[in-house]
Amino acid sequence: MRTTVGIIGAGPAGLLLARLLHNAGIDSVVLEARDRAYVEHRQRAGILEQGTVDVLRAAGAGERMDREGLRHDGIELRYDRKRHRVDFPALTGGRSVMVYAQTEVCKDLIALQLKEGGPLLFEAEALAVEGADSDRPTVRFRHEGREDVLECDYVVGCDGFWGVARKAVPEELVRVFERTYPFGWLGILADVPPSHDELVYARHDRGFALLSMRSPSVSRLYLQVPEGADAESWSDDEIWDELERRFETEDGWALERGPITQKSVTPMRSYVHEPMRHGRLFLAGDAAHIVPPTGAKGLNLAVGDVVTFARALTHQRDTGSAELLDAYSETCLRRVWQAERFSYDMTTLLHRSPDATPFEDRLQIARLERIATSAAAETDLAEGYTGFPFQ
Repeated sequence: MRTTVGIIGAGPAGLLLARLLHNAGIDSVVLEARDRAYVEHRQRAGILEQGTVDVLRAAGAGERMDREGLRHDGIELRYDRKRHRVDFPALTGGRSVMVYAQTEVCKDLIALQLKEGGPLLFEAEALAVEGADSDRPTVRFRHEGREDVLECDYVVGCDGFWGVARKAVPEELVRVFERTYPFGWLGILADVPPSHDELVYARHDRGFALLSMRSPSVSRLYLQVPEGADAESWSDDEIWDELERRFETEDGWALERGPITQKSVTPMRSYVHEPMRHGRLFLAGDAAHIVPPTGAKGLNLAVGDVVTFARALTHQRDTGSAELLDAYSETCLRRVWQAERFSYDMTTLLHRSPDATPFEDRLQIARLERIATSAAAETDLAEGYTGFPFQ
């Protein structure tokens, strides 16, 4: 097989990249190790930044998102039983976010790719990227019981942290920056309408809690739990009781309970791999960086990466200049590190470390009070949450 761009991974990054390239008249092949059902049902992110929303619309993938997604113009912060709403449009010149699950983004992009785009091969396991520093890199992969080779002009690894793409970068060229947090998130899906019409981020002495949603009838909620906690060790009643404690307010706000349909624990970590390019291999999304989910940045960072690559490749085709391709890693990393900073700030603002001192507890409250009383501090949060510009 031969193509211009070989894309490893059919998550939102790989699928969106294929769509952007198709719209630009550049051919690609997408290899995905899992089957279609798995890709369309794995639960991941659910908050789309303004820039991501704009890109999906411009790519022709926004029709169902605009019909079924939930536009959110703010979030609510809770601490010391107080409530403070952050108004995004008022602070950012009209920007907002969209609640639309990653699963739905993937369904939309898969449908478009199969209808209009180039080859999308499910159950095609990438085994290795070879010749990344040559003019003709290849991807060895296994599909339908046999090994094959995809010859490319460029390879983009959208295959996540455990994928093969990053392994093709020589270790002596790599710098890794990471932090592991001593807690995780116990997440649940529940068949009950959300108890608030916007996301609620709660700081409590017992730990962080987040009220989110997947639809008007399905709630998504999270509890901070110790690192390595087992989701099944929590009964449904224990989860709801703890959520009620952490969301408690002075005005008697009530949390609605319902049947819990899914439980899982997500570890919390920050990770950046530099560089994000080696020769004609480009890394995107979780293959290059991971953020704790507090800032809702993971999916949106991946979108920023593939937008940057698609623009750079189109620029080279149209002008003959490789300037933007050569700057890919540097360009992406500027945005990545701002997102890492924002996610770290949100995480340390709202989560209580196991060994936190009274001094650190009071500092968290002081930081939250600053956001609630300072337009400058509140604007910084709103700008970060709604997204940093794609470059």
